Parts: sequence; structure tokens; C-alpha cells
Amino acid sequence: MTASLVSKTLYIYIINMTHLTYAIGDIHGDLEQLQRVHTLIISDFEKSNATTYKVIHIGDLIDRRPNSKGTIDYLMHGIAKGFPWKVIKGNHDRLMQWFLDDPHRHDPHLKADYSWLHHRIGGIETLASYGVIVPENYHECLDDILIMAKKAIPESHIKFIQELPLFYETNDIFFVHAGINLNRPLNNQTEDDMVWIRENWLDNPKKAAKLILHGHTIVKEITHYGNRVNIDTGAAWGDKLSAVVTIGADIWEVTEHGRIEIKHKV
Repeated sequence: MTASLVSKTLYIYIINMTHLTYAIGDIHGDLEQLQRVHTLIISDFEKSNATTYKVIHIGDLIDRRPNSKGTIDYLMHGIAKGFPWKVIKGNHDRLMQWFLDDPHRHDPHLKADYSWLHHRIGGIETLASYGVIVPENYHECLDDILIMAKKAIPESHIKFIQELPLFYETNDIFFVHAGINLNRPLNNQTEDDMVWIRENWLDNPKKAAKLILHGHTIVKEITHYGNRVNIDTGAAWGDKLSAVVTIGADIWEVTEHGRIEIKHKV
């Protein structure tokens, strides 16, 4: 190894050690768990030798749990205060965005009889957090529900959801909500794939140019598959909201008892 290569490697190592990148799984309106996880992250950072950090929220801020409004408020206020937070758009966030643009628009990734207001999707709980009660016959009054929603949801919240980016990346990791099309380069992914993909992704061992860190598909525990790491541990249905810390391409779960290394399970 040449002296210049050794120097470059050491430089990258030092940078990685002085900056930490955290990621939080799908929140789904569970503000209480989100605040708990942020507390864990701050504690972890303060115990480290790092001087800076960033927190990536992997998308699906809303739906199913009771406090979507509070979750968006909390994230917006933290960002406004200068906290080093980044928020990525998930499929549920896009469903809300599309409904507020046109309540009759159907996302082709949903079953034909499903919509954002279907009882399994979570839009009903999200609107309830803003004080909008969705009637059982919602199919017959979508335009009326839209009028009520736009009166209740602050324009700042709508703009925040609309402008969420689809990914964040470091030198080693590509953070995205659902995943990627492994037949495309990272700089040529589609929005549909980044917020929805499962087919030919979850069972595909092919490696991209970077490790992919994602959520969207629930797993019992944070799992490293070699080419990707899934951190969605089911907060949508009342299970744990998880967080990880990354240094280069190495990953640890952040817990009340310290870090737990996440290794590739062969």
C-alpha cells in the first residue's frame, strides 16, 4: 500500500470517527416512540468521541398510529431549530400528498379497492390527528373530506410532505425508504421504486455501489442481508421503533443498554 493511499484511508477513518450518521425506521405517527429514540441517539452521541452527527428518518412519518400531526410538528420544529435531521419520503407520506392533490387519484401499488382512507392503510388515523373524522361512506364524499382536510392541515405541513427528498447518501450508505431497483445505478432510480419496491428487491442478493439502508417492509429485528439493512421493526402496528448508528458501512443498533452490532447474517 502506497503512502498516499495509507494517508487517504486514515483521513477517511478519522472523518468517520468524528461524524456519526444515525437512522430511524418507519415512524407511522408514533410520536412517543420517536421522542424516545431521539433521546437514545443524543445519549449515544454524547458518549462517543464524535463531534458532529446527523439523523436520517427513513420515511412513513404518518398513518396507523395516533399522532401523525404531532410527529410532523415535532420534526418540522426540530429542523427549524437547527437540529441535524434529514427526513425521507415514504409511500404513506406520498399517499397523503396525492390525496391532498386529488382524492380520486389511485396509487397503482395499492389493491384496486384500497386507498389512503382504507382502514388498513392509515389515512383515517392521520386525518383524525388533525381533527377530521372520516365517515364510513367516505367513498361517496371524497371531495367534502378534502375540503375539511385542507382546512385542518396547516399549509406548512402539506408543503413539508410535498418537498421531502427520496433519499440521502453518505460515502458508504444509500438511505431510502423502500429500496432500489438493483438493475439501475443509484443515480437513476425512480420515485415509485424508492417508496414502494419489494419485488425483485427483497430476495435479490445483488450488491449496489453502496450498502442500502431502508425500511418499508416489517422485520422482527434489524436485519443485515449483505447488500441491504432493513430497520423497519413494526412501529406501524405498535411494535418497536428502531434506530441505528453508522460509521462507514458498519452499523449498530442504538438501545437503552448501548450499541449492538448488526452483522450480515449469512
